Amino acid sequence: MGIFKRLRDLTTATINDLLDKAEDPVKMLNQFLRDMEQDIADAEVSVAKQIAIEKKFKQQYEEAMEMVQKRQEQAVKALEAGNEDLARRALADKKEHQERADEFKLQYDNAKSNADQLRKQLQEMKDEFVKMKNKKDTLIARAEAAKAQKQINQAMSGIGTENAAKGFERMNEKVLQMEAEAEASKDLRKANRSLDDELESLGKNDVDAELAALKAQLANKKEE
Repeated sequence: MGIFKRLRDLTTATINDLLDKAEDPVKMLNQFLRDMEQDIADAEVSVAKQIAIEKKFKQQYEEAMEMVQKRQEQAVKALEAGNEDLARRALADKKEHQERADEFKLQYDNAKSNADQLRKQLQEMKDEFVKMKNKKDTLIARAEAAKAQKQINQAMSGIGTENAAKGFERMNEKVLQMEAEAEASKDLRKANRSLDDELESLGKNDVDAELAALKAQLANKKEE
């Protein structure tokens, strides 16, 4: 039956193959399981209908056989009562019920065979579903590990590339520029301090000259 097709399709190999193309393995696996659950639900309805047909033919067969037995007993009683015509009519009706019983038995056997086959396929679907459900966590873990490894590999592949090397070279030049600017600032500071020292020195010389002049004045006053 077509309803069991997904049982053949959703094998482990098929799932692994589809995972290679899936953008999100977790969503894909959950969708696979939902599809299988729906197929199992549909299959259960079909199996239930076939079982109902099986039971109907079984009941009809058993009722026909009860009539066969009943007419047999009635024919015996009619003969014992000396009513041969009634016994003959009972046996004729028994024959008709036997023919119907044989037909119902054939239909019952066919319906039972179909129902048994569907029961077996339904159980296979359920077993496969349990297997896939148990395997889901493993597949998801593998998918996540592969995703993480891919990200790490991509990140590591960027180290040492031409762009990275150029970036490091630019940073090196910038550091050298900063160092040169710092050195120049230091030299400028030294130059400014030398100028201050010279100016201060000039100031000191004026004081000395003024002091010498005062000494000369005092010396002249003493001579007078």
